[in-house]
Parts: sequence; C-alpha cells; structure tokens
Amino acid sequence: MKEPVLLIMAAGMGSRYGGLKQTDPVGSAGELIIDFSLYDAYRAGFKKAIFIIKREMEADIRRFVDGRAGRFMETEYVYQSLADIPESFAVPEGRVKPWGTCQAVLAARQLVNSPFAVINADDFYGPGAFRKMHEFLMSAEDGDKLSCCIIGYWLKNTLTEHGHVSRGVC
Repeated sequence: MKEPVLLIMAAGMGSRYGGLKQTDPVGSAGELIIDFSLYDAYRAGFKKAIFIIKREMEADIRRFVDGRAGRFMETEYVYQSLADIPESFAVPEGRVKPWGTCQAVLAARQLVNSPFAVINADDFYGPGAFRKMHEFLMSAEDGDKLSCCIIGYWLKNTLTEHGHVSRGVC
C-alpha cells in the first residue's frame, strides 16, 4: 500500500478576500491556517504534501512552508495553469483565471501515484477530518480506483457573520 498524499490547493488569488488568505497569519504566534492543517495531517499519518500553486506565488508559499512543516513532511510544488487542460478542450476567449478543483487536481497528475486527499490551503478542517481522510485512504484496496469520500460539515457551522462566503453543497 502506498502512503496517502495530501494535495493542497493554494493557487487562489483571494479576490473576494482582498489578498492572499493562505499567507495571512491567524494564530497568536503568526501561524497560518495551513500550519494547523499540516500539523493535523502529519499527526494523522500524512507524510507528503503537494502544493498546487500559481508559478508567481511560489516564493511566498515556500517561505511559509519550507521552514515550518517542510522540515517534517516531504513537500512538492506543482503549478496550476490556464492552458493545462485536456486536448479535447479549449480555453474560452477572454478567460484569464484557471478553473477550480478538478483542474487543480489535474495539474498534480504527474506527481501523484498513490491515494490522495484534497484540501484548500485557506480552510480549517480540524484533526478529526485528517484522521478520517487518512484512515479511509489506508483502507482502499489495490485496484479500487473509484473509491472516494468527502468529509462533510454542517453548512450552518461554516458560515460567518463577518462577510460573505461561498460553499458548495454536496
């Protein structure tokens, strides 16, 4: 069984937020949300993380990751690009932003050869979510390629009184 990998979507430009939310400190000692996620993921058993980023963000993301969680976990970086789409698709005229989750995961296809979980760099999940993800991925059988899961949260627990958020409903 290959060890599960954590894919971290960190290419967002924070247009609604007004900046790079994934590099803004939130903890009393300057921790980022991703610091908490990587800590929880490592304790759950994840030993490798692949960051999906925009090329122009690499220096900023590495500055925060490599000296922190990168000392304990194997980390790699892959770039999400507007042009990285299947041959049968075309980029619509005028589009400048990459697509969302599916294209981000597609961007990591050359680095992933084991079960994987996908998270956002700027969302807090908590230790229980990472334990459940890791346990599920460790229980996948060889050849069980369509086995998947989603960690769900009650919508009311994800909303804030401090501004607008968008949520997918599953």
